[in-house]
Amino acid sequence: MPVIKNIIGPYRLFFCSFDCKEPMHVHVQRERKLCKFWLVHVELSKNHGFSPKELNDIRKIIVNNIDIIKEAWHVHCGKS
Repeated sequence: MPVIKNIIGPYRLFFCSFDCKEPMHVHVQRERKLCKFWLVHVELSKNHGFSPKELNDIRKIIVNNIDIIKEAWHVHCGKS
């Protein structure tokens, strides 16, 4: 699972290879918590354990780094 580098914070942002057929998205993990955000409109898809406040913080990180994340998606999954 490729991890997106150069994003500061306590979270691990990554992609799963088998997810490349889905719309563009990113998985976020911290400790045993995990969530998934769609990237086109940056909205939550799934959440397992994060509080609403923390999800809001994660969304801000994604929005602030959207170009880096989308470029990493294209490198990993190819442009489509």
